[in-house]
Amino acid sequence: MLLSGIFPPITTPFYPDGNVYYKKLEANVERYSRTPVAGIVVLGSTGEAILLSGEEQRQVLKTARESAANHKVLIAGTGIESAIETLRLTEYAAELGYDVAMVRTPHYYKGQMKPANMLAFYRTVADRSPLPVIIYNFPQATGYDMPAEIVIELAEHPNVIGIKESSGDVEKVRKMVEGTRQVKRHATVTETFEAVTARMVKAAAEGSGAGGELVPVAALAGPAKPSSSAVSVVGALKTRQKEVGFQVLVGAAHKLEPSLHAGAVGAILAFADAAPTACYEIYAAWKEGDFELARLKQERIAKAADRVVGGLSIPGAKYAMDLNGYFGGPSRLPLLPLTADLKAEVEQLMADIRN
Repeated sequence: MLLSGIFPPITTPFYPDGNVYYKKLEANVERYSRTPVAGIVVLGSTGEAILLSGEEQRQVLKTARESAANHKVLIAGTGIESAIETLRLTEYAAELGYDVAMVRTPHYYKGQMKPANMLAFYRTVADRSPLPVIIYNFPQATGYDMPAEIVIELAEHPNVIGIKESSGDVEKVRKMVEGTRQVKRHATVTETFEAVTARMVKAAAEGSGAGGELVPVAALAGPAKPSSSAVSVVGALKTRQKEVGFQVLVGAAHKLEPSLHAGAVGAILAFADAAPTACYEIYAAWKEGDFELARLKQERIAKAADRVVGGLSIPGAKYAMDLNGYFGGPSRLPLLPLTADLKAEVEQLMADIRN
């Protein structure tokens, strides 16, 4: 499955009393669906997934799925500390029609998180998951930084298709890209080389009146040595094949441009929650080979992204969303709202970054 492009890991809106504000979640997802992002991540770290009950997590997944446009890739954050609970949430996301499972590194028992533990955890999840899996490494939050060597080893698993690497370490990105070049895979894409998923095929078939049988994910993998120029019809979609290999996505917006040069294929960016188009412009310029423009677009957001997301975390990202017409609103305790001074700082940083 193709994962290139920009993906906002959407926030979870709350009422002032702390209950989930599902109507605002619907509105945010509908608006992201009209932007040039490649897809949407639900229940990532920015979604405060760890602060939600199991029932709330399932309802957030369901609401976002029902509100998203069919042509956007949907990634469900399903990582929980145990493999069995991770699989239960992954299976639920698959039932809803999500395309990919993003599984963060277990981390609570840090002293036991040895290479053998991580390899066993991810291989067990990947073996049984009905969805393709991307690893999620976020050491700033978990206190555990998955070594590149473990990622490279896991990349050999046919159901582990990529990683979201949020450490901000560009050299680590380069090392993972170089270390996984031997992984050769192909994905079904549209005629214009956009992602195709089983859910998209089903929606296209229903729209054409051809029936709505869900195509298995494995059926989209393509033949071993397909021709990228050959067009075929899957469901009601004209498609072709594209070599994708193991796909590295990054999570640091202030380092997006150098990460792309290091071999990343895209990014899952909390800053894209507030500024999806500004983040996409960096990727688009790089993709078109206009590296000077990509650098200039990167410079435009670098300070704001580093401070608003890296420094002020979810409350900062949510206030920036409020400034740009999305619903950010409050976070859940123990996260506190920004002070008046911090709000003024965010307003200044976001002054010329509008969407």
